[in-house]
Amino acid sequence: MRFGALGDIHGDFEAVRRIMRRYPDVPFWLSVGDVADEAGRYVAFGAPLYWVKGNNENFDLIASRSFPANLHYIANGQSVEVGALRIAGLGGTLAPSLYDTPASELPHPVKSTARSTALADRRRHFVRDEVDACRAMTRIDVLLTHEAPRPFRAGRMDAGKTPINEVLADMKPRLHLFGHHHRLSEQQVGGVPSVGLDLVSRSYLLIDRDTLEYDVIVSSTTAPDA
Repeated sequence: MRFGALGDIHGDFEAVRRIMRRYPDVPFWLSVGDVADEAGRYVAFGAPLYWVKGNNENFDLIASRSFPANLHYIANGQSVEVGALRIAGLGGTLAPSLYDTPASELPHPVKSTARSTALADRRRHFVRDEVDACRAMTRIDVLLTHEAPRPFRAGRMDAGKTPINEVLADMKPRLHLFGHHHRLSEQQVGGVPSVGLDLVSRSYLLIDRDTLEYDVIVSSTTAPDA
């Protein structure tokens, strides 16, 4: 049996539906975040989608846990069992100045416009307590993060984040999937296969449930970056 993994969606819900229709026998899908559209909306899908937050989400809706059908959110520092696999999550991005803030105290002030309110919402970040919770986990099959581990080159800079490496070193999942950078990448990080997923409009993965070996599938249609 195979399950699927999707990169950043950014509201391209039709691409997701098209992929799910193409593989009706795939029992569930994973996503590495940035699921919502620009208006912060989510939609129901034809198959279960297990996902972590990206930095572009509707964080009020995430706090309410009120999602359309087949959307299953994995909170930071938590794991779920899906199809005999244990899936752990550490979504969002790193903000060093807020790293030691309790997650419940991340600021989300209301501004004069919806856009400025969204930009000021720091619930897009992960914090140390969530990282520590992930580091304490064992027997995890797949870790989903939004951020990349180091090294991850974006131009001349290393855009990877050290806390992701710390989690990989302690948790030792069988497979790590991440997004955020809209680029397919494959590497070993401390002996853990670590795969960066491209935009859902460009490619996705089909993964063997038993071995966690995967195939990269090019999407049938392409779309510009979101």
